[in-house]
Amino acid sequence: MAYDIFKLLHLLGVVLLLGNVTVTSIWKLYADGTRDPAVIGFAQRLVTITDWFFTLWGILLLVVGGYGAAWLGGMDPLRDAWLVWAEALFVLAGIIWLGVLVPIQIRQARMARGFAAVGVVPRDYYRLGRLWIAWGVVATVPLLAAMWVMLRKGW
Repeated sequence: MAYDIFKLLHLLGVVLLLGNVTVTSIWKLYADGTRDPAVIGFAQRLVTITDWFFTLWGILLLVVGGYGAAWLGGMDPLRDAWLVWAEALFVLAGIIWLGVLVPIQIRQARMARGFAAVGVVPRDYYRLGRLWIAWGVVATVPLLAAMWVMLRKGW
């Protein structure tokens, strides 16, 4: 029973993390495409809110549930090759997220607070938005690969 609870937590974490990554990217693209400072400012604020809520909780549930299920299921997440590969891919995505995406989001959020009131979106905001989407795709690839490794239980 405890194994099933940890596995459920792990799966909920995957859904929250990948769901938020995917949905946030799509609605941010559409918001930026409107060129409307109020819409873009609101969307940028929601990027920050959803990252703190869905992405952070997704990561926590994924890790707690994954390690709990692994240990209760008699697996060694530090030795079983398929688990090590999945963890390495997850960490790679996290490094990209923390090292590239979060700093871009912070810069865009600061800009959005200013232009929402003034009514003008600077070109640098759109440049950063394109970088955010591109690096977001790059960061999503290892997450999808980790999911594939977990489903196949091997590389």
